[in-house]
Amino acid sequence: MQYCSTRGGVHGWDFRDVLFSGYAPDGGMFMPESVPVLSLNTLRDWSGLSYTQLVVEVASLFIPTQLIPRQDVEALVTTALSGFSVPEVVRIARLKDSLSVLELFHGDTLAFKDLAMTCTVRFLDYFLQKENRRATVLVGTSGDTGGSAIQSAKGLSGLDVVVVYPRGRITPVQEKHMITCLEDNVHVFAADGCSDDIDQPLRGLFGDQELVTSHGLMSLNSVNWSRIMVQLAHFIYAYLQLSDVERAEDDGALPELEVVVPTGGAGNIAAGFIVKQMGVPLRLVAMVNSNDIVHRTVTSGDFSMATNVMQTLAPAIDIQDPYNMERVFWLLLGKDGASVKKMMENFQHSHRHSLPENHRRLLSQVLSSGTVSDEGILETMRRCWEENQYVLCPHTAVAVWHHYHCPHSPGINRCYIATASPAKFQSAIQKAGLTFDLPEKVQELDKLATRYENLERSPNWCKDWEGRLREKIQYVSAARKNRVSYYR
Repeated sequence: MQYCSTRGGVHGWDFRDVLFSGYAPDGGMFMPESVPVLSLNTLRDWSGLSYTQLVVEVASLFIPTQLIPRQDVEALVTTALSGFSVPEVVRIARLKDSLSVLELFHGDTLAFKDLAMTCTVRFLDYFLQKENRRATVLVGTSGDTGGSAIQSAKGLSGLDVVVVYPRGRITPVQEKHMITCLEDNVHVFAADGCSDDIDQPLRGLFGDQELVTSHGLMSLNSVNWSRIMVQLAHFIYAYLQLSDVERAEDDGALPELEVVVPTGGAGNIAAGFIVKQMGVPLRLVAMVNSNDIVHRTVTSGDFSMATNVMQTLAPAIDIQDPYNMERVFWLLLGKDGASVKKMMENFQHSHRHSLPENHRRLLSQVLSSGTVSDEGILETMRRCWEENQYVLCPHTAVAVWHHYHCPHSPGINRCYIATASPAKFQSAIQKAGLTFDLPEKVQELDKLATRYENLERSPNWCKDWEGRLREKIQYVSAARKNRVSYYR
């Protein structure tokens, strides 16, 4: 299994190289050069596996045994997923009127990102220990990724984590999962801007190959292929749990499953589309909030950022640059790196791109979409509670809105992705007129000391932020070389 860039300039990289990279050197995103196809017999064999066992099977398709032997993959994944609050790691809530909600939020930070993040960090640590070296992770977050990266990597001797979050645009629980971690290898910045603003200086830093090479700079955003790879598993798990695949005839069509996904950076949708390419018959629906670039792209071909990112009740998907759509476009266009390069460079330069109608039509054939207002989020949260006594987080409500407003196709099961626990979004729950008892671990966050630095807005803020982050990376690396604690 080898990897290439979506922009055509890089080929033949292995999993280890890709794991330690952010964007590819040509600015693209890494993808496997070939996507394995799952047979009916394989799906039948996997249908009785636990979620953890399924992650091992999926990871083993993309990680050659000469890089990580199968038994080591199994040990790493098992350790990574051992700390979740439910024994099955993920679970499906089966509610009224065939409403099936796949709960992916039972990790330390109560968000789905814990699933792929914990595994990816274990893969990283495996290579770092084997090679006796260090790496620096640089993460921009719209709410959940930063906390998940910190909690997964805190205390590891070979890894420093630098996280930048948008001050005032995430919930108190999301913020506290980051700023209350006082481990010596954790470095947190609060930026006066939105998550898309944060991406600009980060792209500049990752584009500096000398900085990347000399400091082992890498990404744990869903730019990192390993994050997407692990996320393939929950789409396959949902399919095996809800589709009755074991009853499928050997020469007949496989049953379909519709999966509805709350969408921001589009990493989950990219993972779902890859699973579809692997032969699993999924109908994918991307649901967005008022930041509707993915919806506009699917329905009208308007792949253009709005002037401003709107703050909504679902802050983790308040994104106008759904960067993982690049992976979707690459697959959709038959792995045509030159076309993707032209499209994405145009988009990055002007923040606007109009898909040709034939491309938009191809996209709409594999992806449906919808957009939900804040009032729609609250309405969905109230209705789900009234009918099921089940509290949705606002992001999950973005998906479940589809259940109440779009007719159900006969004979096709649906699954709604629950990306976060309602415990992280008390303000939205209160606005919906609901209550939710906070877990003790969340209540304890208020009692903890905090540590972070500010990135203030300035006339030349992008350059200033890039400079501050560059200094932090360099100073941390110097401390590690001298084998001293950074926070003394």
